[in-house]
Formats: sequence, structure tokens, C-alpha cells
Amino acid sequence: MIYTAIDTFYLTEEQLKNSPSRKDGIDEATETTLRIYGCDLIQESGILLKLSQAVMATGQVLFQRFYCKKSFGRFNVKRVAASCVWLASKLEESPRKARHVLNVFHRMECRRENLPIEHLDSYSKKYSDLKMDLIRTERHLLKEMGFICHVEHPHKFISNYLATLETPPELRQEAWNLANDSLRTTLCVRFKSAVVACGVVYAAARRFNVPLPENPPWWKAFDADKSGIDEVCRVLAHLYSLPKAQYIPVCKEGGSFTSSSRAWDSPSQPVPKDSLSSGPPTNDDTNTPKAAIDAGGSKDALIKAALDKLKESKKSDDDSQSVPIEGEAREEPKPKTEHRTEASGERMKERERDRERSKGWDRERGRDSDREREREDTERDRDIKVKDRAHRSKDKGKDSGHPDKLKHHSSRDRDYHISYSTREKDRHRHHSYG
Repeated sequence: MIYTAIDTFYLTEEQLKNSPSRKDGIDEATETTLRIYGCDLIQESGILLKLSQAVMATGQVLFQRFYCKKSFGRFNVKRVAASCVWLASKLEESPRKARHVLNVFHRMECRRENLPIEHLDSYSKKYSDLKMDLIRTERHLLKEMGFICHVEHPHKFISNYLATLETPPELRQEAWNLANDSLRTTLCVRFKSAVVACGVVYAAARRFNVPLPENPPWWKAFDADKSGIDEVCRVLAHLYSLPKAQYIPVCKEGGSFTSSSRAWDSPSQPVPKDSLSSGPPTNDDTNTPKAAIDAGGSKDALIKAALDKLKESKKSDDDSQSVPIEGEAREEPKPKTEHRTEASGERMKERERDRERSKGWDRERGRDSDREREREDTERDRDIKVKDRAHRSKDKGKDSGHPDKLKHHSSRDRDYHISYSTREKDRHRHHSYG
């Protein structure tokens, strides 16, 4: 269960003056500049990630609280700002992927430093290192805050206060803008959100010359004091007098999102072209200067050694061709052609053998297929004969109800045919005698 009343992270002005950054030798102006720079990164990245103002405000409050306990010299501003945005998006139920957060901060740094915008490959070692550092920094944030990340913003009080004071509508937008700018200062860790809301309402009313009730004082109705309101106005006035914040490298560890690939990826050492052209070393080479090769000599020494090798190889080839062998003629390129023809003839014979084997296999397969077809035909004939016998037996069973009549009729038919045939014979005899 989340208790909304947990809002106890507040420090005094003396505690802020003795911050960890001051102990590391960072002066007040540098710390203020880096705080503003980190909040600017959070605000800009939230716009690019299409997050709500509540997420960006939560991220800036987490950023201010973290650097009240840790030094700018140990944790880089850019990495902490990215982790604050990532954590705030999850706290405000608008989560964003780590890949999207890293891509946005990488692009922002390219624009701020006027570098060519390059694609951050999600499968590179640089991306994996950035992601691991993002997760590690988020753990540091949660650890330093004791996992109590509840944030109460002054924005929710502004509308109620202005409605109660019955101020004009244009005062509301001005007070809202001042509340957003107050997050770039340490007001969120020094005063409660109700006091900050009263301070921005008073500053907006003074800017638009809107009178507020003073008898009784209006701030007493909202549990605020005049000293707190004056301090809020003073801090905001000092903020608007400062120039645009720029990045100051005070962190010992590098935290750039656009560092070159050499710093992140450890590529293998480049191999010289001379060594590639000379080929792999063999044990037979005795003329090469071993000392220069073992000690990694200069390129000139390697080039000279390669040229000496080429010259010696050419001389040896010329000597071998010029010296004749006794009892034998000079070698001609004919044996090479003969060997090639023999090899080609053997290949042709092997191919013919393979073809004959394949033909034999095809014949055997054809015979087997013919046999299978004959077997299938005989089986079909047998099935047809069996079916005919079954039909005949059924027909005989149907006619078995009147066997006597069939026998009687069949005997009569036989007698009739016999008598008819005898009569015909007698007629033929009579005609023949006449």
C-alpha cells in the first residue's frame, strides 16, 4: 500500500551548503549549473518521449534529491538524468523502454555538441554498456532514497488556491510556468509543495499586478509563512538572472552518450598490409631478419625483407632454368598438359561409371515399379472377384424362399424342350422320305 502522506525528504540551507559535491571540491556555482543542466535534460527528453508533465516533474525531483546525497564528481549528470526519466516514467505509470530513453539522450547529446547524428545500434557493445549503466544508476537512486519515491508536486495546489482567491484566469498559466521552473532549483528539497505553490502564486500576482488579500494575510489560510514565500521568490529571481546552463565535466568517470566506438568497443589491432601480402611465415625462410620480426620492427625493415625475398626467389628460378640436367632434356610444359589430359580422362570415366550406375539403379527401380503394379492389379482382380461372389451369394439367399416352384418349372421346361425337339426331327424325316 502506498501512503501519500510520506513526504519527509527536506533539508536545511546549511545541509545543502555542506553537500557531498562541496566536499569533493565543487563550488556552489558549478553545482547550481549542473543541477539546472540535468533538469533541462529531463524536461527535453520527456517532451521527446511524449511523457506528461507529471513524469517530468517527478524525474526532476528525484534528480535533486539524489544529488543532495551524492556528489557530481562520482555520478555523471547525463547518466543520472536518464535514469531519473526512466524511473519516473514507471512511478507515474507511463513506462518507456530503456532503448527509447537511451536513443533520445544519444540524439540530444549529438544536437547539443553539434555532432553528426548517428544511429545507436541496439546490438553493439556500446548500447549494452549504456543499458547496464542505466540499470545500475537506477539501483543507486532507489538505494539512496530508501525506495521511498513518493513525490508531491505544487501544481495540484495552484488551481485550488487561485480558485479560492478568485484571481483572473491568466494568472493560472503564469503560476503553472513558475512551478515548472522551480523544479530546476533546490526549492523542492527545502520547502513543502504547499509553500512552493504559495510562492509561485504570489510571484505571478506581482508580475500581473493582481492584489491579494492581506487583512488577514491570505497565506495563513494555506499553512504557509511569509519568510518561505519570500525565499521562493528570491530563488526564482536568481534563476532567471543566470545564463543558459552548459555541461561542465567534473565527473571522474566518463558519461558521454556519443563517445567514439574505440572507447566502447575494443577492436583488434590493425594488421599491416605488408604482412598480409607477404603471406604466412614458414620454417624454411632462413634469410629473414628474425630479430626485427620478433621485436615488431618498422615497416621499412619489413618491406626490405620482402623485397630481398622476391629478388632471391627470382635468381633461384633463373639459375634452375639455365642449368641443363645431364642425360635429360629441358623440361617443357608438355608433361603438365599430359597430366591434365589424364586427369580429365579419369574424371570422364568416373562420370560415365556414375551414369551407368544411375541407369542400372533406374532400371532396377523400373522393374520394381512394374512388379508392384502387377501385384496391385492382381489384388484388385481378387477384390473384384470376391465382391462378385458376395453379391451372388446374396442373390441366392433371396431366391431360396421358393425352391420347389423353381424345380417344378425347370422340369416342365425341360420336357417341353425335349418334346419340341423330337417333333422337329420327325418332321424333317417325313419331308426327307417324301
